[in-house]
Amino acid sequence: MVPPVAVSPLIKTARWSALLLGVLYGKQRFDYLKPIAEEEKRVEEAEKIKVEQERIIKQLAEANSESILK
Repeated sequence: MVPPVAVSPLIKTARWSALLLGVLYGKQRFDYLKPIAEEEKRVEEAEKIKVEQERIIKQLAEANSESILK
């Protein structure tokens, strides 16, 4: 096997810098998107509740309506 090649300190520094910048960017982006996602989740839950209530009302209306079987 060939021994590994020594990596330039400049390249090592650039890699670590890119990694740290990526982590910082990810944290910033997450903090930006988190409130938006929470609001979307809240709206979806409210929509689910509304749809469920409408479904229940429809079932009750069908159960109370006149039918041939009565």
